[in-house]
Amino acid sequence: MHDSAPRGGCSKAGAGGARLLRSAMGGAILAAVMASAAAAQDRESDIRITPFQQAVAEGAAGLDALADFYRETGYAPLWTGQDENATARRVMLLNAHEIAALHGLPTDRYRPEGIRDILASAGDPRSLGEAEIALSKLFVALVRGLEGGVLTPSDVAPNMKRSVTRRSDTEILRQFSSAVPAAFLRDAAPDGQEYLRLMREKLSLEAVIAAGGWGRPVGDVKLKLGDAGDGVVRLRDRLALMGYIEAHPGARYDAALREAVLRFQSDHGLAEDGVAGPSTLGAMDVAPETRLGQVLVAMERERWLDRELGARHIWVNLTDYSARIVDDGEVTFETRAVIGKDEADRETPEFSDEMNHMVINPSWYVPRSIVVGEYLPKLKKNPNALSEFKITDRSGREVNRARGFSQYTARSFPFSMRQPPSDTNALGLVKFMFPNKYNIYLHDTPAKSLFDRNVRAFSHGCVRLAEPFEFAYALLAMQRDDPEAYFQRILRSGREARVNLDVPVPVHLVYRTAMARPEGGMAYRDDIYGRDARILEALLAAGVELPANRS
Repeated sequence: MHDSAPRGGCSKAGAGGARLLRSAMGGAILAAVMASAAAAQDRESDIRITPFQQAVAEGAAGLDALADFYRETGYAPLWTGQDENATARRVMLLNAHEIAALHGLPTDRYRPEGIRDILASAGDPRSLGEAEIALSKLFVALVRGLEGGVLTPSDVAPNMKRSVTRRSDTEILRQFSSAVPAAFLRDAAPDGQEYLRLMREKLSLEAVIAAGGWGRPVGDVKLKLGDAGDGVVRLRDRLALMGYIEAHPGARYDAALREAVLRFQSDHGLAEDGVAGPSTLGAMDVAPETRLGQVLVAMERERWLDRELGARHIWVNLTDYSARIVDDGEVTFETRAVIGKDEADRETPEFSDEMNHMVINPSWYVPRSIVVGEYLPKLKKNPNALSEFKITDRSGREVNRARGFSQYTARSFPFSMRQPPSDTNALGLVKFMFPNKYNIYLHDTPAKSLFDRNVRAFSHGCVRLAEPFEFAYALLAMQRDDPEAYFQRILRSGREARVNLDVPVPVHLVYRTAMARPEGGMAYRDDIYGRDARILEALLAAGVELPANRS
């Protein structure tokens, strides 16, 4: 889809752009203006600094990347020259509005009318130089949006710790100067399958919105297998418009309709019971404009993510409460997860790192915030509380609890707390480490009942795994003939043991409320921390547009 649609779109847009260029001032007039300006510049070529060069230098002042590029090229025009390459670049830029819209980027700044005005203003060497810089600025902004997104993650929400990798503006212009214009832009955007599928869903939702949406709401009912009536007809009609079942006039809740409801529930992270109750119907009532907003945010998040995830990597999607091991694009292991509570100091952050070891029979070194915020009040009331924990001083010596703790405050409490290895240890019997400054890792837990819940945001920030032993076996299978026996032998010893991974595995903690299914269709999840709502608000403020329902 991506290879054919965007490429075809660019080709078609290129023809349209050429027509726009010819009609900007009446093609001959525009050509004459630019040729006149170029000739004037040529007449002054014996002067060390021409008006064109002066205008370019002044326009790039304070913009080191642009200044460096034009100094490197001797102030040669990239956009305003009369050669075929410059013409192709201008045509491409006249199509930038369509390219930006296709990728869910701000479009206003790239409207062809504005670009034509810039070109039309180039009536003399100095204004030609001003136009040159204006077009370079527009182009660099477009490329930066395509390859790294519109926003800076940490500016939107503090727990989005992801840093975005972008080329320098100098490198962008340097590489573009010798590239095929349309191909350069096509290659700037992510080329992963997830991004391509999200683009396809964006186009599909825009078509749904243009056609008036998903039809009548089902209403405030509860429908199940065997039911009949108008509510069933509305349910079938809506699922048909959403692509879950073939449309037909049947008014009975039959097995085919139940299967469609089950697929919808799976796609939306709902309890899969085949009953169209309040939660399921509420998810069906979410407007296509809202889903489109989720897709636009997901596309922005894909642009933030480093392109190379790793042939083998661990993918933890917080909104999906899941952790997966992915090998060469295929999920080879998957388990449910518990993530941080929806509280400012407990949300699980988003970032990428490398897992390099696991600890079997781990001790839990209690974070200072938990020691003084949760445990100290209990110790002040009863010094023998939390008896399974060791309280130690700065030298690692165990503290005599008989002296009590009532004299300490959260600020003055001088001790550390550690929970030794045991079945009741908060970390369970194994933890998986990718050392990071946020003190986040994956681990086992004795609180197994939480994995039966649909919403699983209960931890202090780390990620708990429902099947940690099996997760360990899958990781160790790359370096042990019998990973289970090896793991169990260490486990039975009861002693804390570090096991290094021979090859570190990239870990990506991500937050996706819109996910494309490889087999087709989409999956959506709730915005549990409200981060996507903040991203969408920021995107709209930056100029990204959502289409209006035109029914």
